[in-house]
Amino acid sequence: MGKQRFRILKRNGVNRLPRNTKKRSPGPKIKLYEKQTPGHHVQMDVKFLAFTDKQGKNIKRYQYTAIDDATGIRALKVYDRHNQDNAIHFLDYVIKKFPFRIKVVRTDNGHEFQTRFHWHCLDQGVEHVYIKPASPRLNGKVERSHWTDKQEFYQLIEYTSDVDLSKK
Repeated sequence: MGKQRFRILKRNGVNRLPRNTKKRSPGPKIKLYEKQTPGHHVQMDVKFLAFTDKQGKNIKRYQYTAIDDATGIRALKVYDRHNQDNAIHFLDYVIKKFPFRIKVVRTDNGHEFQTRFHWHCLDQGVEHVYIKPASPRLNGKVERSHWTDKQEFYQLIEYTSDVDLSKK
């Protein structure tokens, strides 16, 4: 069937792309990896949440999420502010919650993960690594979990208060 189509296209002069059309390469291969040792790489990121309360007021919240690369264990907390203090508090929470020692935390270059957070990681004995700018795929597990949270959780809830959000 394929040869027959080609012959028909060739007979009608449409078997080739126009000269000004560039051939597209499939792009660089993305190497997927997974560390075998729990705690060797923990991906951390922030999801921005926007709610409207019953009075019609817009409310912003921030979900800090951490996922271990090897085990898939996940921790999250919702904060009302987006800053380094909350990032540091969340790191301490993750260190207590995970049942293994964390060796490396990988984050994007957001303002919440800058100098104070970086030094706090080192003080806790955790190496802090930044992903390449504009490359969220390098923190793919946590990015995917944010998308799942949006699809399976946040679309289904009706926001009434922060206490209610924490329980849910």
